[in-house]
Amino acid sequence: MESYMDELLGDDDRVMPWANTFDPELGSIPILRPRSGPGLTFIDPVPNELMKVIGDTWTDQFGEEQPSGDSQSPVYDVEEDMGIRLVHALLTCADSVQRGDFRLANSLIGQMNNVLLTRVNTACGIGKVAGYFVDALSRRLYQSNLRMGLTGPGSVSNEVLYHHFYEACPYLKFAHFTANQAILEAFEGQAYVHVIDFSLMHGLQWPALIQALALRPGGPPSLRLTAISPSITSNEHDFFQETGLRLAQLARSINVRFSFQVVTTSQLEVIKPWMFQTSPEEVIAVNSILQLHRLLNTNIDPVLESIRSLNPKIFTVVEQDTNHNQPEFLIRFTEALHYYSSMFDSLEACQLEASKSVAEKYMQREICNIVCCEGSARVERHEPLAKWRYRLSRAGFKPLHMGHNAFKQATMLLTLCSGQGYSVQESDGCLSLGWHNRPLIAASAWQMRNDNDGSTSSSSSV
Repeated sequence: MESYMDELLGDDDRVMPWANTFDPELGSIPILRPRSGPGLTFIDPVPNELMKVIGDTWTDQFGEEQPSGDSQSPVYDVEEDMGIRLVHALLTCADSVQRGDFRLANSLIGQMNNVLLTRVNTACGIGKVAGYFVDALSRRLYQSNLRMGLTGPGSVSNEVLYHHFYEACPYLKFAHFTANQAILEAFEGQAYVHVIDFSLMHGLQWPALIQALALRPGGPPSLRLTAISPSITSNEHDFFQETGLRLAQLARSINVRFSFQVVTTSQLEVIKPWMFQTSPEEVIAVNSILQLHRLLNTNIDPVLESIRSLNPKIFTVVEQDTNHNQPEFLIRFTEALHYYSSMFDSLEACQLEASKSVAEKYMQREICNIVCCEGSARVERHEPLAKWRYRLSRAGFKPLHMGHNAFKQATMLLTLCSGQGYSVQESDGCLSLGWHNRPLIAASAWQMRNDNDGSTSSSSSV
């Protein structure tokens, strides 16, 4: 069967199954249980509405005057004043880039690098966030090859950055936990189950699900896991093989029948149901963690149609709950500045110092892509939960309530692995993880819609 599939797919599209050998290094993995239950005088003023978008993170920090002994003479902290000026300078620079006034943009970058950033603490807060955005603006102006924003600065692989981001803060743990809980409940009572995963990334999500299935009343089902990759190199081949071997060893050690394969294709847009070699007796779950937004630079419709054709019992989707898919650069830049200020603030509250510096590079690459790139090179096209609801509903899916148990357990998960300030919110069956009540990442679950109401084609991206 493998050679037959290789022949069908050719050199660029292959299906590769693997088996098993050594003990996994599992670390501490949450166990799922079935049914457990900022004015620069040398620039034009920035419109007030832009500053409003920045929100509480900086207005609370820099907006209050501190009284001195003379109540008529307010005293300003120099670093706070520089922070406020940094925000104005960043937004004015982005506006200059949008208008094509690169001379002014270049001047502003020089002012920020040589004056403003030297007077604030760049190890935390606004200084750190502003530094990453100044760097991204510099790259947009001075580097001709904007496609570098696909991977961002540095040579560390996305998989390594993903792992450190997972360890440093609760966002990916929350994503994996909520998706796994929904998948586990969808698999209840089924003997043959198949997970199709859009983002394997060291397989960090799946040990917890395998363990939960092993504890299922009546015994575990037979589990198949298929990872999707748009391309594969020799190094990636080794990475996938090692990941598959570790997961298989874990499954075998706890008596879960398990098989693993990778479907590679030149583009995700051309995946077809036959590539996954599904069986009529299988119950299918499709899982996408922070991946679907990357398809909005082309056309996501064929991918959603292929997922529908698989007739999955459940389709789990986790995406950043923000809008970085606006065509207007200034609006996109402003939203990104707001969003990542909250992300960096939340990261500072976490306890694992060893992983933070590398985890920051994970977010820096996203910032770089959002700010530096346009057209097909810009893949970080995050959209808010409301847009995903609209798109998936039009594509023929209906929402599946993730349940009160998932909410309670996600809240409990936060108390175990993060600092104060995080919150879980429930909205129409979807769960969001936020920082001081600002939603930052949203998890939702979907099923096939069997009625004939509404359009069955998804809306096009901006």
